[in-house]
Amino acid sequence: MRVPASRFRVLGILAAALILASGLHAQQAVQTADVIFRNARILDGHGNPWVLGDVAIRGDRIVGVGRLGTAWRGDREVDVAGHYLAPGFIDVHSHAGEGLGDPIRSAALPMIYQGITTLFVNPDGGGPTDLEAQREAFLADGLGVNTGLLIGHGSLRGAFVGMDDREATPAELEAMVASVRRAMEAGAFGLSSGPFYSPGSFAPTSELIALAREAAAWGGIYTSHIRDESDYSIGLVAAVDEVIEIAREAEIRAIVTHVKALGPRVWGYANAVVRRIERAREQGLEVFADQYPYTASATGLGAALVPRWAQEGGTAAMRARFQDPELRPRILADVAENLDRRGGAARIQFRQHSADPTIEGRTLEAVARTRGMDVLETTLALLTEGSPSIVSFNMDDDDVALLMRQPWTMASSDGEFPVWQAGVPHPRAYGSFARRLGHYTRDLKVLTLEEAIRGMTSLPALVHRMENRGSIRVGGVADLVVFDLDAIHDPATFTDPHQYSEGMRYVVVNGVLVLEDGTPTGARPGRVLRLGEDR
Repeated sequence: MRVPASRFRVLGILAAALILASGLHAQQAVQTADVIFRNARILDGHGNPWVLGDVAIRGDRIVGVGRLGTAWRGDREVDVAGHYLAPGFIDVHSHAGEGLGDPIRSAALPMIYQGITTLFVNPDGGGPTDLEAQREAFLADGLGVNTGLLIGHGSLRGAFVGMDDREATPAELEAMVASVRRAMEAGAFGLSSGPFYSPGSFAPTSELIALAREAAAWGGIYTSHIRDESDYSIGLVAAVDEVIEIAREAEIRAIVTHVKALGPRVWGYANAVVRRIERAREQGLEVFADQYPYTASATGLGAALVPRWAQEGGTAAMRARFQDPELRPRILADVAENLDRRGGAARIQFRQHSADPTIEGRTLEAVARTRGMDVLETTLALLTEGSPSIVSFNMDDDDVALLMRQPWTMASSDGEFPVWQAGVPHPRAYGSFARRLGHYTRDLKVLTLEEAIRGMTSLPALVHRMENRGSIRVGGVADLVVFDLDAIHDPATFTDPHQYSEGMRYVVVNGVLVLEDGTPTGARPGRVLRLGEDR
């Protein structure tokens, strides 16, 4: 029997009505979330101006962004009107790895108070060579922040070549390459190097290229404390060129880490560094930098002042050379030259010295005066007693600002894990990210707020290939910060560094609040991340 066409039209209208009714019902259904931040000034992490809206979290993911209104209901809803909401900050260069395995310090409070939700450890060519063991140690008591691992060239060279000033044999080089391969298989994000320090300083560029090429095969990065940040050896500009050469030959993303022009002799050289990196990028090379926002650096007294030839063979061999009547005058002359590079003894302040804690917080000049000794002789005496660490006031404000403004510069802290009442560490461990936001962005306006946030979030996520972190978007991992820009402050100083940063109201790691209304919750939801995992 033939069905009239008019009946088909009626059936079609009824079907359409049912579909429309079903759609309206779906639109009216309330979406649920664990937490909703309402009325936030949302900074997406990509450099866009903030927009007013809400962000909803369910589990460890962002599930809603925008003017969510009554269509969304949260188990907990927090009105953050007047505050900014951004992706959690990513610290691409941290020495906190030595402390994160400790049951108390794994809460990572100095980082959380700054808004850091992810950090990368084992920089400058250091750290353990067994990354699986490091991962297990980090997770034993839980982590307050996410952690990414690097494999250090200096540690590998120390393990397979030792402290000898020579090229690696083919077998030793292959052993180092194989170790990089195992580290990448274990989820490392790439290779770190520190050819300024021994034993990394004894390695030729070809060795670094060979190891970087293996990291590149896995999609990893190469990040380097460059061979010379002043004019110790090959010079600052040539050291940047070496990183660029490694990027080219190994076909790898490369980072000039804690980029700086160190010492009065090279102040103003930041312009040349910028030109070199810009030229490399124009040639198609992925070269970046990271920076901490201070005009003082930190290292060991020996690394800063003792020539590398005198360090060959390790600490015992170095101290024996100090007592050699033929070598001592040469060492003292080199120490004098290196001290001049850093602007003199008044610019060297001691962080920690286990053999003589009374010098902590004082300058080399003051300590020499107290001991009634020449500053050069004092230096060798202190290094004979132990291994003091220092802060060195040796950077120029204009250089710091110029390097910070570059679109390829990421934020970092370079902070060791601070321990209460243990020395006078560099305040960067407590204040780097707050200082970048408060002092350099809000006060000095070196960066716009949007630029500052991008350098702490989406840019490091892009460089390290973390697709689901570093931005505010539906489906992304819920690493978030909510802060009061007017209240952002870094009270940590060079003489009183053990002070947490201020101004963060809420910090969320993997969907869990670790800072709530400015107070730590005690939660430890952090993960040890693996390169290439969408977690």
